[in-house]
Amino acid sequence: MTANVFCSDFKNLSRQRWPWLLLALSAFVLELSALFFQHVMLLEPCVMCIYERLTLLAILAAGLIGATAPNNLFIRLTAFAVWATGSIWGLLLAMEHTDYQMNPSPFATCDFFPNFPEWLPLHEIAPWLFNPTGTCSDIVWTFLGYSMPQWLIVSYAIYTALFVVVFIAAILPSKAK
Repeated sequence: MTANVFCSDFKNLSRQRWPWLLLALSAFVLELSALFFQHVMLLEPCVMCIYERLTLLAILAAGLIGATAPNNLFIRLTAFAVWATGSIWGLLLAMEHTDYQMNPSPFATCDFFPNFPEWLPLHEIAPWLFNPTGTCSDIVWTFLGYSMPQWLIVSYAIYTALFVVVFIAAILPSKAK
């Protein structure tokens, strides 16, 4: 019986506002951390860092979208899609970024300038947030022996795992009593 209650709680999680706000808050805190590293600790972000910031903004947006009307199926599905995109893309970017750091090569490097569309040059619109000035292969910060992209792998893996659990619970059919 307790397993049934647990499953029903998870099923209804995406239909409540607070989990979506918690998702947005967690991404917001990570964004603030990135800005702290850049503007207070004066660590220069690279192109991969900027792309990883965008995926965090996608996760933040997913939380805000889901919180607007969690009982609306279209809103929930849109939030799930944005959440999945942000967390999976972020995980892939963090793994690629870690590879640049762990296996530096003059033949495998990241771009010097971000590859934004011409109609939305974020690095020109908000350079304090999206202008890369660092090099992807440089390890400029570590914590417990792991670099920032390695910690981002952990963060995005958690976001992805949470997405999978909450999404599967949300789409599973309800059991009849």
